[in-house]
Amino acid sequence: MAEDGGLLVLGLGNLLCGDDGAGVAAVELLRERFQPPADASVLDGGTLGLSLLPYVEDARDAILVDAIRADAPPGSPVRLEGRDVPLAAMERLSVHQVGVADLLGGAHLVGRLPQRLLLLGVVPETIELRFGCSASVEAALPDLVERIVAEAEAWGYRFVPKAGHGETGPRSDCARAVHAGV
Repeated sequence: MAEDGGLLVLGLGNLLCGDDGAGVAAVELLRERFQPPADASVLDGGTLGLSLLPYVEDARDAILVDAIRADAPPGSPVRLEGRDVPLAAMERLSVHQVGVADLLGGAHLVGRLPQRLLLLGVVPETIELRFGCSASVEAALPDLVERIVAEAEAWGYRFVPKAGHGETGPRSDCARAVHAGV
C-alpha cells in the first residue's frame, strides 16, 4: 500500500478477453521495468470492481490503466482525466466497465475519490474471449508504460528504471502477465 495516501497505479481488465487485458499487462510490464517510489502502489486490479475500493479511497492520486473504446485505430493512446474518468468508466471501458463505474461511484459516494484521477490506456482491437492481446495493442504497451511513468513523474512520483530488465523471452507482454500470475 502506498505511504501517506500517495499514488495508486491500478491495472484493470481481463487477460482472458484479448485486448481487455491491456491494463493488467501494462502494469506487469511497469513492475518488470521500473521500481516504484515508496509512496506509490502498483496493483493488478483485474476485474475486481468494488473490492478495490479501499485502495482507491486511500490514494491521494490515482492512475487507472485500461483498454478504452475510442474512435481511433487499435493501439492508439487514450488519456482522460478528472471528471472525464467516471464518465468513461460508464461508457468507454471494455467488458468490466460496470465494476469500474461502481468502484469510482462508491469512492465518490463516501467522498474519497483521489484528488487527481487519470485514465490511461489504448484502444482495443478485440475484446472477444481469447488469450493475449492483438499485435497492435501489444506493440503499444511499452509506450503505455512510458506514459504512466511520465504522468507519475509530472505529479512528483519518480519511478526508477530497473537495470537489465530486457526481454524475458518470446512471450508477449500480455501472455507474460498471465504466466506471471498477475
